[in-house]
Amino acid sequence: MITGHAMVCGVIGNPVGHSLSPLMHNFCGQALGLDYIYVPCHVQDDRVGEAVRGAFALGFTGINVTVPHKQRVMPYLAELDDSAKSIGAVNTLVRCEKGYKGYNTDADGLGRAMKENGMEIGGRRCILLGAGGAAKAAAYLFMREKAESVVILNRSLEKARSLADEMNGKAGRQFMQALPLQQWRQLEGDSYLAVQTTSVGMHPNEGHAVIEDREFYKKISQAADAVYTPARTRFMEYVEEAGGQAVNGLDMLIYQGIAAFELWNPQVKVPDDVIGQVREMMEERLHG
Repeated sequence: MITGHAMVCGVIGNPVGHSLSPLMHNFCGQALGLDYIYVPCHVQDDRVGEAVRGAFALGFTGINVTVPHKQRVMPYLAELDDSAKSIGAVNTLVRCEKGYKGYNTDADGLGRAMKENGMEIGGRRCILLGAGGAAKAAAYLFMREKAESVVILNRSLEKARSLADEMNGKAGRQFMQALPLQQWRQLEGDSYLAVQTTSVGMHPNEGHAVIEDREFYKKISQAADAVYTPARTRFMEYVEEAGGQAVNGLDMLIYQGIAAFELWNPQVKVPDDVIGQVREMMEERLHG
């Protein structure tokens, strides 16, 4: 039941009507008996600073930030968590004394999703497909979890090199290298752990993969696709046809949201059965 003392949180983006976050957060609040409400807020690109100051004045406990505001919001924050500094983007704001502290829960979401599916990063040779925002979160996760090595495959070699150099500098070791997408044959050996972070194959442009050559997928034993619609992407099909294990991005989406929910409600640990119900609801909403 929502009262006059309710904790208010929300999500800002442009657009924001497609967001599944209100469904997830309001269900979790209700399931856990919290006096809590989560609302979507459509914020124009040139009004982000006003939105942050307004939310603080209105008493919002926390805010999720979605595209295209993940970098744009940063100058208006009182503080940044190490994850947000390293990834260079913010997706979660937590109220503090003088404003909001910015976090990035994408790496935590991906890490938990992979771990729940038996994909351990420590000591593994990894492939990272893409070099955009989602790739930065994955690269940070690889660094944090001490992957043995990471090869970034991307259409723009310059962008991939920039990401590799940045993460090598933060890690204090040369564990990440960049290659143009078409030079994947330079990868030595097999049994790689791969994360696919591009939008290739995402609905409505289904039926495509960032690399179409089936020989590439024989090098991969486990893979996570950041795309969650369709439920089974062409990338996943190729991995599985080659005998590997593949998961889509829905668990990453759920767990990054759960991480934000628990930041705002530090006394709460969302139980597995509630997470399972969230997954069922989101699958129903996405795929009918």
